[in-house]
Amino acid sequence: FLCGVGFRRVGFPPLPGYLLAGFLSHWMGLGDIALITAIADIGILLLLFTIGLKLNLKELAAPQVWGVASLQILIAVPLTAGVILIAGMAFPSLSLPNLSSAWVLAFALSFSSTVFAVKMFEDRGETVSLHATLAIGVLVIQDILAVAYLVAASDVRPGPEALVLLGLPLLRPIGLYLLRLAGHGELVLLFGITVALGAAQLFDVLHLKAGLGALIAGMLLANSPRSKELYNSMIGLKDLFLIGFFLQIGYYGLPSREMILVAVALSLLIFVRPVLYYLLFVTFKLRARTALLASFSLFNYSEFGLIVAAIAASQGMLSPDWLTTLALAVSISFFLATPFNAQIHNIYHRFHSLLHRLERKERLTQELPANLADARIVVLGMGRVGVGAYQFFVERYPNQVVGVEEKFSKVLEHQANGYNCVHSENMTAVKLAHACGFDHRLAVVSRYPDEQKELQDLGCIVFNLYAEAGYGFAEHVQQELAAEL
Repeated sequence: FLCGVGFRRVGFPPLPGYLLAGFLSHWMGLGDIALITAIADIGILLLLFTIGLKLNLKELAAPQVWGVASLQILIAVPLTAGVILIAGMAFPSLSLPNLSSAWVLAFALSFSSTVFAVKMFEDRGETVSLHATLAIGVLVIQDILAVAYLVAASDVRPGPEALVLLGLPLLRPIGLYLLRLAGHGELVLLFGITVALGAAQLFDVLHLKAGLGALIAGMLLANSPRSKELYNSMIGLKDLFLIGFFLQIGYYGLPSREMILVAVALSLLIFVRPVLYYLLFVTFKLRARTALLASFSLFNYSEFGLIVAAIAASQGMLSPDWLTTLALAVSISFFLATPFNAQIHNIYHRFHSLLHRLERKERLTQELPANLADARIVVLGMGRVGVGAYQFFVERYPNQVVGVEEKFSKVLEHQANGYNCVHSENMTAVKLAHACGFDHRLAVVSRYPDEQKELQDLGCIVFNLYAEAGYGFAEHVQQELAAEL
């Protein structure tokens, strides 16, 4: 907690603080690593389950997702293998028994962290943005490849009984029925935990990766009327258990000087990663901004890399020293990636002219510029609050209102329902509007008193969603009664 608060106070997310706490605790001999690992495993399972709840298979099938994921691995693995071979020749303790060991380790280092990316998007409020969807799609494909390797490397093969998993889609109606029976209280949370951990245990019994079971369970419940509520109920618990994952990295061992040098070299290599991802994303017809934000969210090494390396070490393909070195490299990559992601919008605004030179003239449909036409009132965000605001203004100012939504599938849904809605990503709207010279009034919904004051100081009309909801409710009741009289 103290490490997390310390990093928060200096403008960082708390995530690097958890990493630091893990190394400090290990150095001081604190903590039970078995318990921390168990907590971390549950956190990863809940993370994969919640990813599945928001996953759309059509998005994974898009060329800009599987194409970028595949090409990145094909390019990154040979480059990383070269650095690993040099390190093995330079330091005897990190020598490799054969060339295939270098390829396995390079494969492990080709992934990016799902935990890190999802946490960053949640902290910035961008979980449904296009760049988040693309990045998470790439990460899911990488996770699937990692699972495929773990299955192939395992001494135990799935038996014919694993074929029963083909019938899992038939359980979706039963799952949704049970979710409806749960109502809206703690039973919703209990349902999510039961399904996530139960599916993971089922896959484990069938000699398949437990995380894959949690991911598929989430996918089976996705795109339903209750999936968003289930997701929201699990966020806090998932985040709490994920702290165990970041803590456990520090318990892989304290590194020697040789390990530190190699870990630093591997960490410097990740600076190539956002450049590579950016070039691949713009090649697949994405805007410079979308490509940049997606690329830097993948600017690190993955927790799955540690798992793949651990399997290789247990089979004698790697020395235990490589595990410690890899754990340190993962930690350093998180430290390097955090400040870049925290300042990514400023980085874009500073270098946008340079970045735009690499854009293709042809764009994906969802990347075409939004046309506000003659609208005088713009509603940013067409969720429940936004739709209500849109309907209010349309009744009083016909043909002068446009809604802007960041999730493209929701835009199509609103357009089908007759709303004047276009696609754009959410952003720090107030500060950006001021930076662009916008001198008209901005009205903003807030949820916390400190946030409300900050927005008022910026000259906004602020409506506190919770504090003023009762007043708005009473006003609505009065208007309805007056209409009846």
